[in-house]
Amino acid sequence: MDHSLSSLCATKALFIPHETVCDLMRRCPRIADAFWRDTLIDAAVFREWILNLGRREAYGRMAHLLCELYVRLKAVGLTNGNGYAFPLTQAEFGDALGLSTVHVNRTLQDLRGEGLITLRNGSVTVLDWDRLKEAGEFDPTYLHLRKEAA
Repeated sequence: MDHSLSSLCATKALFIPHETVCDLMRRCPRIADAFWRDTLIDAAVFREWILNLGRREAYGRMAHLLCELYVRLKAVGLTNGNGYAFPLTQAEFGDALGLSTVHVNRTLQDLRGEGLITLRNGSVTVLDWDRLKEAGEFDPTYLHLRKEAA
């Protein structure tokens, strides 16, 4: 593989052999359709992240990721009002954004200072959704979700 995966909490992982997946898709075309849709969505997310890392400044990158997490978590019922669990350390957040821990800290202070978010005790609260979306140039259509955040 050209990448690795890790989890932030206890996780069970399963390996399904390629042949088994191919057989399942041949027998169940609707599952094949779901895999194809997932592949197209992954490609859309990839394109958005290339843009995020290549063109946006730290402030916009961070706002964008906070928006994406909110929308994705809301779609599966894991938000609490305008907030959600955020178990990442600043170092992990920086790794996701291509930023140093110091830059993450300063940028979070900027987002807080602008009244866009709060970040306390492993939880993010979005205080101004419209301005956070604007700061991150966030348009959730690339996620192809049925439910959209506020």
